[in-house]
Amino acid sequence: MAIIGAGLAGLSAARALQDRGYEVVVVDKARGPGGRMATRRHQAWRFDHGAQYFTARDPRFLQQVLEWRENGHVEPWDGRIGVVENGRIANAPAETERFVAVPGMSSVCRELTGELADCRFQWQVRRAAWSDGVWSLAAADGRTIEADALVIATPPEQVAPLLADPDSLAAVGQALHGVAMEPCWALMAVLDQPLLAEWDATFVNEGALGWVCNQAAKPSRPAAPAWVLHATSEWSRAHLETDAAQVVDGLLDAARLLPGAANVRTEFAKAHRWRYSRARQPLESGALWFERQQLALAGDWCAGSRVEGAFLSGTAAAHRINRR
Repeated sequence: MAIIGAGLAGLSAARALQDRGYEVVVVDKARGPGGRMATRRHQAWRFDHGAQYFTARDPRFLQQVLEWRENGHVEPWDGRIGVVENGRIANAPAETERFVAVPGMSSVCRELTGELADCRFQWQVRRAAWSDGVWSLAAADGRTIEADALVIATPPEQVAPLLADPDSLAAVGQALHGVAMEPCWALMAVLDQPLLAEWDATFVNEGALGWVCNQAAKPSRPAAPAWVLHATSEWSRAHLETDAAQVVDGLLDAARLLPGAANVRTEFAKAHRWRYSRARQPLESGALWFERQQLALAGDWCAGSRVEGAFLSGTAAAHRINRR
């Protein structure tokens, strides 16, 4: 059994299959697990520059979150969260309990990786071909893997370029027609004063920004003035190929338009582009299954575009494979 992608969807699928007795190998082109559940460090600062927090509405995911919490990998986050609109900040609408992984958002994926027998990083798949009941995965450096079934847990735009045989391409292309991911520019910044005096984070409903968060307000984070700012999908799409230095300037200018933030100065700032951040119109299918090719597609885009959806999609893919 082979899985491409070591984000939460791929790792959840891998663990569910391994728990059922399958031999599973996970490959990912990155240096480590997590995907958009990412944490980046710079000196004493730590930035969750992808997923900011997660909720647990589904009982299956809540059970997993409670297990992570018992093991010290997750804590609740009761941050003071507001909404910026018309130049003013008000309380955000009440939501179910928010959780964060500790000490960074990548921690739960690292925990899952440690539970698996075979995870291979910096393993970039160049082609995946289905022939005579076998999937053959080839890396750019010549390494190969063979498997009787395959899970691809990547953004949908990255699926078709991996597939080498026409039948798989045709089936996948039809299923993914109209499914698209939106980009997001993320700014990691260290500031000389709090960006928001009374709030730990805010949703922003005007201008270039969509989200602003004080990283030190999250549990088990360093008490350092580190902030993460996410641009809106619209702004990110319009500036998709803009130089990162210009993006930094543009998002800092937008931040200074927030109430009380006009005089904020930066000590460090770096932008990261998430080309595939969230689904424009996410599916609600859990996972996509192609019986003839013994192929499953999984990801948060299959199940509502949230962290919870990534977990549920991975477990749905594993369940479908187990029913073969």
